[in-house]
Amino acid sequence: MQLSDFDFDLPQELIATRPVSPRSSARLLLAQNGQIEDRYVRDLVDILRPGDRLVLNDTKVIPARLFGMRARENVQSGTGEAKIEVTLLEPTASGTWRALIKPLRKVNEGEVITFTPDFQARLVAKFDGQAEIAFNLAGQEFDDALDAAGAMPLPPYIASKRAADDADKSDYQTVFAQNRGSVAAPTASLHFDAPLLASLAAKGICFTKVTLHVGAGTFLPVKVDDITTHKMHAEIGEVSDLAAHEILQTKQNGGRVIPVGTTALRLIETAARDSGTITQWSGATDIFIYPGFKFNVADGLMTNFHLPKSTLVMLVSALMGAQSIKKIYKHAVENEYRFFSYGDSSLLIPDG
Repeated sequence: MQLSDFDFDLPQELIATRPVSPRSSARLLLAQNGQIEDRYVRDLVDILRPGDRLVLNDTKVIPARLFGMRARENVQSGTGEAKIEVTLLEPTASGTWRALIKPLRKVNEGEVITFTPDFQARLVAKFDGQAEIAFNLAGQEFDDALDAAGAMPLPPYIASKRAADDADKSDYQTVFAQNRGSVAAPTASLHFDAPLLASLAAKGICFTKVTLHVGAGTFLPVKVDDITTHKMHAEIGEVSDLAAHEILQTKQNGGRVIPVGTTALRLIETAARDSGTITQWSGATDIFIYPGFKFNVADGLMTNFHLPKSTLVMLVSALMGAQSIKKIYKHAVENEYRFFSYGDSSLLIPDG
């Protein structure tokens, strides 16, 4: 399979830079039984059956983009400051953070970047275009300082069009976000609001929460022509014993297990990869799902519309079939669905 097999033309004007309001008023492309229907997310109440189970990723996005200053020597005045942009990637086992720094070349190891008078970071090391930094705060003090000083790490295709603002702190967070750790949102879940969740529960739709912390690697492009040689970035996640039991019970009762978002799907399929049956699981997953993959848990998928030639287009092609996805995406473009993180959604139910 070649990278070009997953390419398509996407007009730039279809890239959404703001979400619709209310969340559940986003459009929903329903693909099942070989047919495509144009619906709305709120129609999930009518589409799903009592006993179906939605699997939700309850990770919480941290405001991982920081702007600070570093002291520097100035040839003319003797002192001065330089603006530094820091984007957190993930914590390390030792309590430091991996991060991107702009401009990295001008910051030396041991130098301190100040974000607020009481919130600072020291550059510990540089490697492969990234940095390891150590903050002067930890625990709740760190969380509070980051919430106050940081901005939401919008995806590159949005950040290139506008800066993050206060609205993004709520817009780029799911209503059921609970466990801090992501630097990107599980965006299919952004379409759910409290009224929709209540309506689904009243219909008899079940919910299970799992946690996969989404890393910045989700935006990395595939750089190999032969996609089978692509190496996925690893992300930390957990499927609790309760979550595994609920999902297994639903399948035994004849209900459908439908993960909301590719992150939830990748996690539950990781948890079932060894035995073929979902069990409690925690750790780092680098599972790569492309055509030919055998799904053990997911009976469908709710997901947004993805970048051309991305691993996520490969994932939905594995679920629905490559030719079917080409038709679905052609329909989405022709009918002006909004793409990517703040865009519209789809519910994909494979045949059989």
